[in-house]
Amino acid sequence: MIEFDGVGVDFGDVTVLDDVDLPVGSGEFLALVGPNGAGKTTLLGTCNGLLLPDRGVVRVDDRNVADCSAREIGRLVATVSQETSVAFEFDVADIVAMGRTPHRSRFEPADDADRAAVEAALEQTDTARFADRSIEELSGGERQRVIVARALAQETPVLLLDEPTASLDINHQIRTLSLARTLANDGRTVVAAIHDLELAARFCDRIALLSDGTILAEGSPETVLTSERLESAFGVRTAVSTNPITGTHAVTPLSDEPPNGMCVHVLGSGESAARTIGRLVDAGISVTVGVLPEGDVAAVTARGLAREVVTAPAFEPISADRLATAESLVTAADATIVAGPIDGSNERLARTSEPLFVLEGVSNPPAEAHVIAEHDFHQRIELLSPDPTPPQ
Repeated sequence: MIEFDGVGVDFGDVTVLDDVDLPVGSGEFLALVGPNGAGKTTLLGTCNGLLLPDRGVVRVDDRNVADCSAREIGRLVATVSQETSVAFEFDVADIVAMGRTPHRSRFEPADDADRAAVEAALEQTDTARFADRSIEELSGGERQRVIVARALAQETPVLLLDEPTASLDINHQIRTLSLARTLANDGRTVVAAIHDLELAARFCDRIALLSDGTILAEGSPETVLTSERLESAFGVRTAVSTNPITGTHAVTPLSDEPPNGMCVHVLGSGESAARTIGRLVDAGISVTVGVLPEGDVAAVTARGLAREVVTAPAFEPISADRLATAESLVTAADATIVAGPIDGSNERLARTSEPLFVLEGVSNPPAEAHVIAEHDFHQRIELLSPDPTPPQ
């Protein structure tokens, strides 16, 4: 449905987009993510005709956008911009009805199809109760939903959303992106610039990560949202894990705490182990991990953050070479933490560790381990020293 083919845009001497190649299929929900100034809004502008590329071509439904009239573009592409102000103090219903403008001549009155499209858009965006109110009486979030309703009333095969959730409360963030997801499922093509990486991972089919006007990576959320790529684009370390409720990627920015020269080995699996890995790295501590079952949530976090991680197939005996690697990591570490369930070979690794700590609540902790409560873990980091003072 949309094809960005070698698209480049310059603002004076500054190159904002450079040789962008990106196809978007019919019925696909694509998220554009990246830091401020990466080119997300500019790329959307080349798709709806607001900006003509200095190089390359943008096609919508096999038509060069540069060759289309404003009315033709209005029948192909609807846009929800970040700007929610309007020139005059119209009622909400009148603003939503403006979405029907490309479908009739200037002086042609609204027909039944127009009225039905407006009513449906008001209902879908939870703005029907504002229909007779002036746009000036609404909050920023309410105005944003009205602008979304206007775009829906336009009934185009392509919907562009530029930071559609920026002014919305949590309830309407989810509602708006759920609606976009439904529209894509029904065959409409949706492209959204989204600043919230977790929402992008939750609702979108594909993600395009922009950095300095180029596509750094594009593909499924699982392949794009990696710690290495996010650090390259945003300049900040992140912990990438799995949201236990939605099953989609969760991204947690980490502090720029400088390395303090300490290394801690983490044993155990599951969410508590994943959190422990993230907190240690956030505190500037080098982390090694394992042996972990392949596919475990802690393994996803460890691969993005840990210096070394040892995994083994789940429900199978740990091979001798992997166990030997884990033993060497335990020996080299300044301390070991049991942060989740362990058994078998991992239990033997724990018993050889000195000093050894265990998170409060872990079942069957080794008797020689110092217990650390997870809720104040970051405040007890001083315990993780080569010669810790045992708790009184």
